[in-house]
Amino acid sequence: MLGFAMKSVTQMVMGSTFEDDQEVIHFQKNHGTVWSEIGKGFLDGSLDKSTTRKKQYEDALRQLESILKKIIKERKGGNFGQHIFIDSLVHGNLNDQQILEDSMIFSLASCVITAKLCTWAICFLTTSEEVQKKLYEEIDQVFGKDPITPEKIEQLRYCRQVLCETVRTAKLTPVSARLQDIEEKIDKFIIPRETLVLYALGVVLQDPSTWPSPHKFDPDRFDDESMMKTFSLLGFSGTQECPELRFAYMVTTVLLSVLVRRLHLLSVEGQLIETKYELVTSSKEEAWITVSKRY
Repeated sequence: MLGFAMKSVTQMVMGSTFEDDQEVIHFQKNHGTVWSEIGKGFLDGSLDKSTTRKKQYEDALRQLESILKKIIKERKGGNFGQHIFIDSLVHGNLNDQQILEDSMIFSLASCVITAKLCTWAICFLTTSEEVQKKLYEEIDQVFGKDPITPEKIEQLRYCRQVLCETVRTAKLTPVSARLQDIEEKIDKFIIPRETLVLYALGVVLQDPSTWPSPHKFDPDRFDDESMMKTFSLLGFSGTQECPELRFAYMVTTVLLSVLVRRLHLLSVEGQLIETKYELVTSSKEEAWITVSKRY
């Protein structure tokens, strides 16, 4: 799933250069080094205590920046048929440093969020034949034997419910942070302007007072508009949704539309999937499934 996500993200952000698998593999190596330190080294302070790790991190970051700078320069001076993410930044009212930082953040986060959303969605589908059947029927009704198009993807309401419930049940992003724009008072506490506020999303997403049977994977809960509104207020849909998650929803929808139309997704008997909570939630070990043909 990470390899699949890497190919999707790199081509969408940086264009046809990354149709070459060797370019993707090179990117993945540097990406892994940088992301692991963002998720751990900065949080626990261990990066600054290891000269070797810090050098590896800085070298990998430098190589990623070099790739992005090269592509940004090319896209500024050329006329290309294919529109990519960097083009949107180049044509916006942004300076070179902003373009570099935005494309770097999107590239780093999108790979991991997309990979983990794909992984968890497939894992949860293997645990519920009823959900999988309902998803198959919707996909078959919307697409039939026709190709997947953006317009038809918008019609996949139940698929969206499956993905929202996947994010919630897996606690895909267990924590988020935002700088306080203005001074604000909550109860008797004053939060000064520019305070970094951490949101314990992993707790909120499984609060039983909001989500009945919070540990149950139940996409039907999002058939209720009030639940979808609650979800959107947390930044998982609507205007507040982060671009990396929006992209992950689209890629995962395409993946499921292909897989579920052709295959039954089945669990591996006796497999216990333990969870690892970092910036993006993952399984501690590789998660496996089995499949059988639908036709």
